[in-house]
Amino acid sequence: MSRYSLLAGEHAQDLHDVLVALSPQTREVQFDEQWAFVGKKQKHGDPGDPADSEQGDNWDHVAFDPTHRLVVRGVPGTRTAGKTDALLQDGHRRTGGCMLDLMVSDAYPAYTPAILHTYGETITLPRTGKTGSAQEAVYCGPSRPAYATVPQTRYKGRVVHVEPRMVFGEEEAVRAARAAAPVSTVLNTAFVERYHGTDRTRNGRKVRRTTCFSKGWQGSHAITYCLRYSYNFCWPVRTLRVRQTAGGWQKRIPAMAAGLADHVWSWTEWLTCPVVQVK
Repeated sequence: MSRYSLLAGEHAQDLHDVLVALSPQTREVQFDEQWAFVGKKQKHGDPGDPADSEQGDNWDHVAFDPTHRLVVRGVPGTRTAGKTDALLQDGHRRTGGCMLDLMVSDAYPAYTPAILHTYGETITLPRTGKTGSAQEAVYCGPSRPAYATVPQTRYKGRVVHVEPRMVFGEEEAVRAARAAAPVSTVLNTAFVERYHGTDRTRNGRKVRRTTCFSKGWQGSHAITYCLRYSYNFCWPVRTLRVRQTAGGWQKRIPAMAAGLADHVWSWTEWLTCPVVQVK
């Protein structure tokens, strides 16, 4: 079973790179990290035990399109600035390298430098005419896209206060983006957080308060890739359905809403779809 899980995960990665190589309709992205653990929780590990270095907390860094409920990219692993930067760089490539209308995340500080490096502008300062080495180029925060954080204050596990904060961009641009958005008129990360709830129900290794958890990083990442990316093509989302002229409702998957598919895929179709990459 472990062998087939690894194959399914590898196939899901390759298929996602082909089918969601470009999502031109994505104009807004929400970022968030989903916690799980491999082997044992980080707080139960022993820093002096070499075996515990292969166990601990595991975070899924996710870039999510709230309009089309599309998983643009997921990067599992330890919660580091490098993972966040990889998420931003790959998400930037999958949206055609264009400026998005809005990006929202929680208060995790690694997003700000990652967005600065990905979307910021490099400015070379003019020479002063004085002797000495030339001044180094500096990064300037982008005026677009607009980026905001949504810090949450919790009390006894419940969110009691949310205070959105602008980091890059103009408030007028945010108001315009919110007015034109078809899904929400306020700054939030509710859509990616709701998706995390769906992912936990589909992945038994991430269900809270259970004895079912991943024992190794390879297996954890493989199942994560398989279930996370198949969500785009095999999981009809109720809020994406559209009413048909003849009556009734047409089920739609995120890939259909984003213009990347024309029907709901079955698991057989997903697992047997050939992957052809032209390099």
